[in-house]
Amino acid sequence: MNPLSDQELATLLEDLESDRVERKKAWAGDAAEKSRQAVCAFANDLPNHCRPGVVFIGANDDGSVAGIDVTDQLLLTLSDIKTDGKTVPPPTLTVERRVLKGAPVAIVTVWPADSPPVRYEGRIWIRIGPRRGLASAQDERILNEKRRYHDRAFDTHPIQGCPLSELNRMMFENEYLPQAVAVDVLAANARSYEERLASMGMIASVDDPTPTVTGVLTLGKTPRSWVPCAYVQFLRIRGMEWGDPVADEQELDGTLDLVLRRLDDKIKATLAVSVDFTSGSTTEFRSSPYPLSALQQLTRNAVMHRSYEGTNAPVRVYWFDDRIEITNPGGPYGTVTPENFGRPGASDYRNPSVATVLKTMGFVQRFGFGIAEARRSLAANGNPPLEFQVEPTVVLATVRKGQ
Repeated sequence: MNPLSDQELATLLEDLESDRVERKKAWAGDAAEKSRQAVCAFANDLPNHCRPGVVFIGANDDGSVAGIDVTDQLLLTLSDIKTDGKTVPPPTLTVERRVLKGAPVAIVTVWPADSPPVRYEGRIWIRIGPRRGLASAQDERILNEKRRYHDRAFDTHPIQGCPLSELNRMMFENEYLPQAVAVDVLAANARSYEERLASMGMIASVDDPTPTVTGVLTLGKTPRSWVPCAYVQFLRIRGMEWGDPVADEQELDGTLDLVLRRLDDKIKATLAVSVDFTSGSTTEFRSSPYPLSALQQLTRNAVMHRSYEGTNAPVRVYWFDDRIEITNPGGPYGTVTPENFGRPGASDYRNPSVATVLKTMGFVQRFGFGIAEARRSLAANGNPPLEFQVEPTVVLATVRKGQ
């Protein structure tokens, strides 16, 4: 993923027929919407250039530069395209200020996705020559085949021996699809059940309707039968040491939606709420030893980023009297290292398809902000700082009780 040189950028800027370029004079009017559509199209790379596409902010349609002021705020706004959750799976892109033809230009460079199709607000955008367009059923089929060829993430792999009947069709058509696909696209109804499953990454392809890991985790009737590690182990330990009595133990399994909803219910039930009536006052003050939002962010992050390959270990939530330990069986991945783990802006996706599912079902609002939100809510609640122990194959997050 090497950045393009100034010469390469200048050549693209001047090529008025290129399907790898989007030019915007300024970040105004419909520029935000059209640029996001272009990012989606470049990530899908239907022509199979295997080269990045570029959105130029501050460039005229004829390839000349407009001479706008490229501010830090503009660059931050452009960076939000990756993390705002409107484009799934999250696109791989960089944002920078470059000087071309003697004037500053904001550059968004988008690399082809390993797991297409990529959707922006439920629609698959592609590049048709120098213009954008919505993907047809045949375009989706081509993108699905590209995903099979480029597959690297384990969550996109088919589970050999798993029958198509393992997937809950009613859940897919009545619950998942309406959340994942724009209403107008869904209403067109020109795609078969298998084509829609393949487009969502739930099966390998129309020609090979074997459920993928993501398909089983999302729609499986018995997910743990096919992905043995797909559950969360919850323990409530009465004490502060390993070996102290266990007051509550439960294994939470099922589809991703069911696991996370049951886990939310378990966390809410376990949170002890203390009530203090101030002397001589009818005002009731409620305080919790842990903020619910922090625990939700950390547990959902663990389910999303864990490794589903080569392990039978579950996500573990161990609740002691003085702390909560959340263990994720999956160490740092991709651009995330032990040194930059938890740092704002440092994010990568071991399971891009699982991340897409969690965003679609509403468990994730923005990508890359879970740890930051957990830290913010812990600080607001008066808890000590969040602690991480990062090892090659496991991440332990420790949340300590507030005073």
